[in-house]
Amino acid sequence: MNIAILSRAQHSYSTRRLREAAQARGHTVRVFDTLRFSIFVEAETPRLFYNRRPIGRFDAVIPRIGASITFFGNAVVRQFEQMGVFTLTTAAGIAMSRDKLRAMQILSRHDIGIPPAAFVRDRADVLDAIARVGGAPVILKLIEGTQGIGVVLAETETLAEAIVHMLQVSKQNVLIQKFVAESKGKDIRAIVVGGRVVAAMRRTAQGQEFRSNIHRGAKAEPVALDEHYERSAVKAARILGLRVAGVDILEGAAGPQVLEVNSSPGLAGIEQATGIDVAAAIIEHLEEQMHLPEVDLRQQLSLGQGYSVAELPVTTDSPLANKTLREMHLADMEVLVLSIRRAGLLLPAPRGATTILPGDTLVCYGKRLVMKELLPISPERSGRPAPGEADA
Repeated sequence: MNIAILSRAQHSYSTRRLREAAQARGHTVRVFDTLRFSIFVEAETPRLFYNRRPIGRFDAVIPRIGASITFFGNAVVRQFEQMGVFTLTTAAGIAMSRDKLRAMQILSRHDIGIPPAAFVRDRADVLDAIARVGGAPVILKLIEGTQGIGVVLAETETLAEAIVHMLQVSKQNVLIQKFVAESKGKDIRAIVVGGRVVAAMRRTAQGQEFRSNIHRGAKAEPVALDEHYERSAVKAARILGLRVAGVDILEGAAGPQVLEVNSSPGLAGIEQATGIDVAAAIIEHLEEQMHLPEVDLRQQLSLGQGYSVAELPVTTDSPLANKTLREMHLADMEVLVLSIRRAGLLLPAPRGATTILPGDTLVCYGKRLVMKELLPISPERSGRPAPGEADA
């Protein structure tokens, strides 16, 4: 393959390791300084120029977009996408993960642990926001900061209010986040590649530093994640649409708390701490995607009129509950079960003998009218009053 790596730090550890790993597997690699591109948008012929010259044809792009150039870097990634070039990390994934508030808002819709956080603009709302996340001390962080830059621990409400106001005056957007005391100075960085954790380390801050970033002198050691932490890391990356991600997790008393998801994780700390060749795992996944690319099922399969992809929750009242797929004859009704989610596990391509249990969620493709009839019987559909609702 002919691979382009987008990186302003062409001689950094991460860029060098990705280039070496790709070359070792027989690929041609060129590293581009992202800011030297020119983007030309015109009907049917999107183009990119590098140093004022048209770029050649590339099979795949590996974006390494730093926080300081997010807007332009993401525009370059989008242009590659419009030109039909496969991008290992999509522009949408970069945008969602880079904005900490947006990422937390998206994750909050799902069954995944996150530290409570608040975002306000009116100074009068700051003290109320601090109280809602659990009171002082609190973590204050710039929404688009990275490597621990723009992250402050405020020990008191008065100090937190003053810092938020100062940053707002300087036109900075600040997130107020619960301080997870039991995880002070420690976190876990898990590298997710292609839906699995390929390496993980525990980072511990040194001295009085509360930020556990390697760039700030934190010490790292390899760690074997239990299923709850591994599931949280993989799920967070998937929700934000990232094939490759560094997921930072706090070890809270209530279990894993996803702190942040990085779309361009550094490789130096994780490879040196674990001895795992993460760069090679990334290139191997890139090869897999080029040979058997993922598709967006909702876009690809909803083309037939009256057909779509849908999730069917199974309750005790569901017509599907406690029956096998074969007994339901779903295929005869033009409904194909693609997978079953059960207690945090994914059962892909289930067979006819698989029993459907209450609590399962079926991901199906088929006729909308048929799938609608397979939904749990709600009070509205049955005509019965809801629990606690008086009879007319």
